[in-house]
Amino acid sequence: MKIAILSCFYPYRGGISQFNACLYGELGKHHIVKAFNFKRQYPEFLFPGKTQFVTADDEAVPVESVSLLDTANPFSYHATLKNIRDWNPDVLIVRYWMSYFAPSLGYITRRMKRHCKVISILDNVVPHEQRFFDTPLTKYFLKGSTAHVTLCEAVAHDLLRLAPDAKYKVIQHPLYSHFGTRIPKEEAENRLGMEHGKKNILFFGLIRHYKGLDILLEAFGQLSDDYQLIVAGEPYGSFATYQEIIDRLPGKSRIFMNLKYIKDSEVTDYFSAADLAVLPYRSATQSGISSVSYHFEVPMIVTDVGGLKETIGDRGTGIVAESCTPEAVRKEIERYFQNPEIRQACIMNIRKEKKRLSWEAFAAELTGFIEQL
Repeated sequence: MKIAILSCFYPYRGGISQFNACLYGELGKHHIVKAFNFKRQYPEFLFPGKTQFVTADDEAVPVESVSLLDTANPFSYHATLKNIRDWNPDVLIVRYWMSYFAPSLGYITRRMKRHCKVISILDNVVPHEQRFFDTPLTKYFLKGSTAHVTLCEAVAHDLLRLAPDAKYKVIQHPLYSHFGTRIPKEEAENRLGMEHGKKNILFFGLIRHYKGLDILLEAFGQLSDDYQLIVAGEPYGSFATYQEIIDRLPGKSRIFMNLKYIKDSEVTDYFSAADLAVLPYRSATQSGISSVSYHFEVPMIVTDVGGLKETIGDRGTGIVAESCTPEAVRKEIERYFQNPEIRQACIMNIRKEKKRLSWEAFAAELTGFIEQL
């Protein structure tokens, strides 16, 4: 097949771009694939982080792409459409994760649908932080796809609420495997300047309100001196609220923070130092962080929101807290460390999942679904 992928690629950074690069590489082993990139993904004033792009010390692998689509410039929509149409693909794959992209991507998909199959990979249908215009814009976008792929059942449920007759397939998020191998815990602690002999909890990834870092900080304040907390990731917005909590915690000296985008070569240190990853999300679909945890065989505590129970709790790779509260999260952290058999069972189940959730398997399911349409 000739497969066009329209989404963000190098030099954009972040989980969506990493996913696209992995998918591009895997599909390229058996098909003709071309990447169509953004010329401008967001105007700078709409982007909450420090930069959308890889920096000189990032190790992101370049992906050859054609940069065409400027989401803020409607004149670029037709030019992008023409370039994709002239390449004459059998299928166009697009990624969709927030309603901001609906006008630009929807313009292209609704017109490409006349010429080829159009598959949208939906990270979210209902955004984590909702606004009044999300539903009409998302409905506009969805109508441009022949069929959809969701990465968990929770997103499929959201899809069917907005488009009851939609054709779709659930294919779980594959594992990121490009971070290298785990190193000894003490070596990782040395690199991070941490004390040895403690129980290490990790919060990793972009810091946004819905991800619940404040919940974890309050839970950590209820734990004994045997615990250390690692916070690694770039804040999207002000960190002041979290800093206020940290300043009043009795164990603040046991919190190790690196508040920036974590480049690939540094990821190993954080997950190797961790005994447990905590995802105390207020809302969620699936999580790319869980696939990194799988790679390094780090069990997780998650909250019962979105697809986290389905993809982690039901698979036995972590524990699901009964509510999004500091007390519930603290309770499960303590239970995990008090029962070594929980850790052993989680790691055993993670190893099973690692065999199932390969990029090869994801690409095979995706192309099989496309061929059936």
